[in-house]
Amino acid sequence: MVFGFGTFWYWGIGTKCITTDHISPAGSIQKDSPATKFLLERGVDKKDFNSYGSRRGNDEVMARGTFANIRIVNKLLKGEVGPKTIHVPTGEKLYVYDAAMRYKAAGQDTIVLAGAEYGSGSSRDWAAKGPMLLGVNAVIAKSFERIHRSNLVGMGIIPLCFKPGEDADSLGLTGHERYSIDLPNKISEIRPGQDFTVTTDTGQSFTCTVHFDTEVELAYFDHGGILPFVIRNLNRE
Repeated sequence: MVFGFGTFWYWGIGTKCITTDHISPAGSIQKDSPATKFLLERGVDKKDFNSYGSRRGNDEVMARGTFANIRIVNKLLKGEVGPKTIHVPTGEKLYVYDAAMRYKAAGQDTIVLAGAEYGSGSSRDWAAKGPMLLGVNAVIAKSFERIHRSNLVGMGIIPLCFKPGEDADSLGLTGHERYSIDLPNKISEIRPGQDFTVTTDTGQSFTCTVHFDTEVELAYFDHGGILPFVIRNLNRE
């Protein structure tokens, strides 16, 4: 199962984790952002933009606001602060949303390489919905905040943990690699807490623990997330 480039590699400023406030669309819609471009193209005056919170029912705006926090730090940009990343194949510096759409157009899934307690902070559903809409299929972290890990599973995103004492830095991962995770094709063969091997196109190989913690979470993942799971169960009734 290939998940493409580890394109989005974030690290909190002065902390060892990225919070839901870094991930989820929040605050004012910034000038020149993908969300601003989207609204202007649809005839919305800047004075009427308001905030991401006021537009949380619009998935197009919210997807463009995911990872758009102006204080986020991206290691792919060598510590530069702001909501941009590197599009690995071309080396271009782009807004995270724009890079994500390029990967999706090319049929390339993406992953997040993260540090400890990924997703700490207040529980925000869009911190999991947004990455799913951007095409993120897996997060590999040192550890997860409990509720955010559950929310990721509910969106069909695989939560994987590095082995104790290991992380992206110690393994020499740069985020420019292409990753393959040896999950079985049959979800029924996966067990909560099972170990799987992750390999890269640079020849690296390491073991991660999958954090599906219950059989119900495996069922969610099997259906592509909690919403398809619920809808399919309703259709059977």
